[in-house]
Amino acid sequence: MNPKHLAAAELTYPEHGATRAETLPAGYHHVHRDVPVGTGRAAFTTAAEALLSWRMHRAAGLSVSASAPTAEPGAVVTMRFGPKPIGLLVPCRVVYRVDEPDARGFAYGTLPGHPERGEEAFVVRLDGDGTVRLVIRAFSRPATLLTRLGAPVARRVQSLVTDRYAAALRSLL
Repeated sequence: MNPKHLAAAELTYPEHGATRAETLPAGYHHVHRDVPVGTGRAAFTTAAEALLSWRMHRAAGLSVSASAPTAEPGAVVTMRFGPKPIGLLVPCRVVYRVDEPDARGFAYGTLPGHPERGEEAFVVRLDGDGTVRLVIRAFSRPATLLTRLGAPVARRVQSLVTDRYAAALRSLL
């Protein structure tokens, strides 16, 4: 699936941008991961660039096809987890971006064809003590009968991919 074909598609959930809120929407599975990945301003800058340029996703083992070289609001990204033709396709659209002196990142929401419905935010933060942290917040629920039936497996895959994001970002610093 080419990101250009998804440009006009609607997000598959109504709570657009809800990963910005302190409380995630009810009725979804929630993920909150906050892990240290490095230390210092240089590591923060490198981590933010790797996150925003899709390098973290690629280093985590996903193939990435995006409509923009960096995560910008409105950009469509289609990722594949696993080999063609059996790999799992996950089309998303960037719904917002974070550009603050000590926090950079974005959130994307699911598009038609994604096995889940919901949103995932990735933010790299520089704490006052110099610790660089990757914060991942997400809410999702199954979008298909297959993912409903395989919910325990889907949750395990989501946890595995989240772990891989953190490890990938550490490896890129």
